[in-house]
Amino acid sequence: MKRSLLDTDMLSFYLKGNPRVKEKCTQYLNQFGRLDYSTITYYEIRRGLLHAGASIRAQSFERLADASQIWPLDRTASMRAAEICADLWGKGTPLEDADILIAAIALSNDLVLVTNNQRHFERIPGLSSENWTA
Repeated sequence: MKRSLLDTDMLSFYLKGNPRVKEKCTQYLNQFGRLDYSTITYYEIRRGLLHAGASIRAQSFERLADASQIWPLDRTASMRAAEICADLWGKGTPLEDADILIAAIALSNDLVLVTNNQRHFERIPGLSSENWTA
């Protein structure tokens, strides 16, 4: 198993107890000792929990965040994201900014993106992805 970045949908599946995703995350935790996801994913999950008024789940999520590697959006990833975005705009196949930023963080750190939306991300050259729900 290669070091991987969980996309927001995959972390959401994990938090909701999807059996297949939990199994894969357990294998990942056994190998790497922590889950890896981006600051973008942290933001998307936290805002959803706060919007839903799920304060107990938000506290649980914070404990998970404390035990996880949360990859930042740094200058290198930002530069990569701008390149990806410009390329996709030029092809007439844009993606949402959050998805581009997550993909750029994965690419700039040589991480496999774990997502349920592989078709969505296949437009990004050089991005490796896996689907842990399959």
